[in-house]
Amino acid sequence: MRLLLDTHVFLWAISGDARLSIAAASAIRDPENTVYLSVASVWEATLKHALRKLPLPSSPEIYLPAQRRKLGVASLVIDEGTVAFLLQLPALHRDPFDRILICQAWQHGLTLVTMDAAITAYPVATLF
Repeated sequence: MRLLLDTHVFLWAISGDARLSIAAASAIRDPENTVYLSVASVWEATLKHALRKLPLPSSPEIYLPAQRRKLGVASLVIDEGTVAFLLQLPALHRDPFDRILICQAWQHGLTLVTMDAAITAYPVATLF
């Protein structure tokens, strides 16, 4: 399976947060799966850290990529094709970061690992 982690799922996975479901944790750690973290998630976490809404043990530009690599997760860039999918996306979800993740999952045929039930309204596979 090819997975795309929502920002909160990545943060929960690297911190051992109990809110991460057993199914999601197992899928992330399954060596048969290819797991991605979008640059949009790094952007979101960096912004939240700068606003003092997300405490991190060190600066996000060092900490987040190091944790991504430690978890064995690949980086997924945002390209023009991803942005083009925004035009086809119904305005059901207002969070711009989640909208980009939905477009990336749709564009690349990825399963979006999220605990955000609002995302299920879109035509992308999800894992809770």
